[in-house]
Amino acid sequence: MKYLLWLLKAAIFFTLFAFALNNQHDATVNFFFGTHWRAPLVLVVLVAFAGGIVVGALGMLPGWWKHRSNAAKLPAAASPAAALPVANNGSNNNSNELPVARHHGL
Repeated sequence: MKYLLWLLKAAIFFTLFAFALNNQHDATVNFFFGTHWRAPLVLVVLVAFAGGIVVGALGMLPGWWKHRSNAAKLPAAASPAAALPVANNGSNNNSNELPVARHHGL
């Protein structure tokens, strides 16, 4: 499975690399007030993609900050870790026991 994922990543990389090699002609991006920018098409696409990532991340920031501030206001007893079951090894002393870890993964 690991080799299949690496093969998929290599195929995506070489496809994008071939796209970059095939689109080296200049493209003109026209801005407001008669300004323009001339650059290779692949660079224009890369800048547009990076700009989309930045705008998307900035759009997520207010919700992330709100979530973090709400989580910081929760008392310690209401945290999700406190709700996990505690491992029982037969002893009555629960002060030294750790909560059972729940692993979720792909």
